[in-house]
Amino acid sequence: MSGALISSNWIKVPESRYTGGSGMEKENKRKRRPWAAILLVCCTLALWGGAPVLRDAGARVYIDIDSPAFQKIPVAVADFAPMQGNSGHEELSSWFPGALNKSLDLTGYFTLLDAHGSSLKANPPASKEGGVDFAGWSNLGAEYLISGGFSHHGGKLSAEFRLFDVVQGRQVLGKQYSGGFEDRGEMVLSFTREVLRLLTGAEGFFDTRVAFVARQGQSSTLYTAGFGAVLGAQELTRVMNSPALILSPRWSPDGRYLCFASYRDGQPDVFVISPSGFGLKKIVGFKGLNLPGAWSPDGRRLLLTLSKDGNEEIYAMEIGSGQLQRLTSNFGIDVSPVWSPDGRKIAFVSSLSGSPQIYVMNADGGDARRLTYSGSYNTSPAWSPKGDKIAYEGRSGSGYHIFSVDEDGGNVRQLTSGAGDHESPSWSPDGRFLVFTIRSGGRSRINILNVNTLDTRTIYESADRILSPAWSPRLK
Repeated sequence: MSGALISSNWIKVPESRYTGGSGMEKENKRKRRPWAAILLVCCTLALWGGAPVLRDAGARVYIDIDSPAFQKIPVAVADFAPMQGNSGHEELSSWFPGALNKSLDLTGYFTLLDAHGSSLKANPPASKEGGVDFAGWSNLGAEYLISGGFSHHGGKLSAEFRLFDVVQGRQVLGKQYSGGFEDRGEMVLSFTREVLRLLTGAEGFFDTRVAFVARQGQSSTLYTAGFGAVLGAQELTRVMNSPALILSPRWSPDGRYLCFASYRDGQPDVFVISPSGFGLKKIVGFKGLNLPGAWSPDGRRLLLTLSKDGNEEIYAMEIGSGQLQRLTSNFGIDVSPVWSPDGRKIAFVSSLSGSPQIYVMNADGGDARRLTYSGSYNTSPAWSPKGDKIAYEGRSGSGYHIFSVDEDGGNVRQLTSGAGDHESPSWSPDGRFLVFTIRSGGRSRINILNVNTLDTRTIYESADRILSPAWSPRLK
């Protein structure tokens, strides 16, 4: 599967109001939410097989998805039309819009309107742009419309995707992808990435994976999962099986390695392995407890919790040499260390006050201070890539929930609600989402949460006990 973007030109233009399209002469009654910036996009797309070149132009904006006043973007996805040369798989007419709805909904940025079976014109690929009934789609409540077509012939699938600005009455994005039938999910995710980038300036998370542990009795399996799983794709990769417990997988900053703790040799030792399951190596195996924390932002050091000197303390280890630097020295239990994005500070859990609480210290171990005072049990800190917040797991009522707190200890916010134990938060690379586990009713789920809107979606569910989800960096 491949795509060829011939040119992309971004030009700032003054804001304008919609005054035309499909015979409408008066200004569209729907008002767009406030925009952060307005850009003119001129995109040229080469279509496969010698097809004509599509040229898209339209007033373009970035929607402030981080604003507390953010409102979801109303989008309709029309049924896809079979294109010339198609010889089967008519079910794709409804599969493509269904998959697009799922991938867009996963972000929490869009309100998906029910357009299945609609008689409104949506620009069949063979027609001219004027075939879109912008007035009808606007009356349905849509601000944007996605339509497209497909052709499957001789084992090859081609799919065309178009994004229309209903308010402005014009096409603003066009893409065509080709590959095998099994590539249809990646086509949808690729176009979803393009829509996100165009409307919000955000990259999304579809080029990342989530590592986690599935526990079956005393044995464990380390997996990574991609987001194509929500579209029915085989996005679950088994990294390794173990007859013993695996804990705390952590991605290296370049995405090339996972470190984790395993009891395979009778005590918790720290190992590294590639996400594809090759190159397993023990890197820490002192007598007693050996648990991994986070990698440093430059990938040269690894935080550890070790009990080799009697008490559980935090250390920083040089990956290349194995040299250790002890960072804590007190009578409390110190665990779960994570770096700030700039590598200058470390958040960790300590029982120094009598119950587990989140603390922050300098990278050299100095100036430790307690961060959390609300709640009697707070663990599993995760520092936002933006550097301003720390997410953590805290006891609330009869269960556990995910909270966030500012780096200075202010603005404590409960992010999850409902029944079950919500545990082990981990940030997306852009700092806009958290992944965590929830255990309820004898089943475990991996959920992602939009930190701004608090929308939650499930990306994986199992009867196994799911532990320690860890969001990867962007994977090339």
